[in-house]
Amino acid sequence: MCLAIPVKVIELCGDDLAVVDLDGIRKQISLALVDDVQVGDYVILHVGYALSKLDPDEAQRTLELFAELPKAPALQGSA
Repeated sequence: MCLAIPVKVIELCGDDLAVVDLDGIRKQISLALVDDVQVGDYVILHVGYALSKLDPDEAQRTLELFAELPKAPALQGSA
């Protein structure tokens, strides 16, 4: 199963790279597959690549749905 998530572009780095933010987690990603991305845009992120731009209202609704999901229990080590 694959999961793509909406993230907000907070910095353009040149060479088709950007820094995005998801709930305080920042990551550098590739914009090679998407045109005309600006700071403040939301993009769909999958394995380090922006796949498409996303309407800000839709991005917010999706992020709110993710926030409602129950948290996974911590994995316990086994020997």
